[in-house]
Amino acid sequence: MDNKQSFTSGQPGQPTAQPGQPLTAAFSQPITSPRGADMSQPMQPVQPAQPMPEAQKNPITGVPMIMQAAAAIPEPKKDYKPLIRTIAIIALSLISVTFIGLFIWMYTQYDDARTNVDGQINVAVTKAIDENTMKLENEFAEREKYPFQTFAGPEDYGGLTFEYPKTWSVYVAADASHGGDFEAYLNPVEVYEVGDTTIDALRVKVLNTAFDDVAAMYQRDLEGDQPTLRLESVVIGQNNDIPANKYIGIIPGTEFDGYIIVFKIRDKTAILQTDSKLFEADYNTLLASVRFNA
Repeated sequence: MDNKQSFTSGQPGQPTAQPGQPLTAAFSQPITSPRGADMSQPMQPVQPAQPMPEAQKNPITGVPMIMQAAAAIPEPKKDYKPLIRTIAIIALSLISVTFIGLFIWMYTQYDDARTNVDGQINVAVTKAIDENTMKLENEFAEREKYPFQTFAGPEDYGGLTFEYPKTWSVYVAADASHGGDFEAYLNPVEVYEVGDTTIDALRVKVLNTAFDDVAAMYQRDLEGDQPTLRLESVVIGQNNDIPANKYIGIIPGTEFDGYIIVFKIRDKTAILQTDSKLFEADYNTLLASVRFNA
């Protein structure tokens, strides 16, 4: 066999090797690996495998320890129980403080009301005791007035008589034994010094003056822009048969607010006067017992 004979691929149209040149194979399609890799591109060098890390050994026994991947730590769930408990405690504390405050306020109101009621009861009891005591004293004073004493004026002046409480005292300032006017003063317990500033329960006068002249003396106090007296016509006496003038208001010449009764006894004039309306009850009783000799 001649070594110089050319060798062809046997495919028509394909170049043939020249003498003295190495024989190369020519392919019309790129060569691919069985797995489809493009063999026309230069191949990348294969990276050498990394050696396995040496297993850690137990420092005490020297036995290799099995390495395990670190377990993933789950994120802790939020616990709201302490917060809820705290809020509940605060709410209960506020409610407790509120109830305590309301209790204190209500107790204060109750105590004030009870104190007020107790005070009103004490005032009412005291008032009732005072009123009852005064009533008993008045009743005793009224009983002490009985039996009444009888006042008797001079016979020459008509023999004026009336009844007065036995607890009153009598002072005769002028007995008219030698003529003139008759004057007497009566007052509970004792008669004070007679004057325009002294209050007497009763002033008795029998004037040796005509009735019309005496009435004229009071007339000026009934008139004017500001009269100090007002006049009433009344009937007095034991038999309710004695006509009289009753003057009510400020006693002339004084500042006393009282009553004046003026009536005729024969040719004379009698005056029965009280300096204070405090004696009105006794005064009216006295007027109802008046008698005289016509």
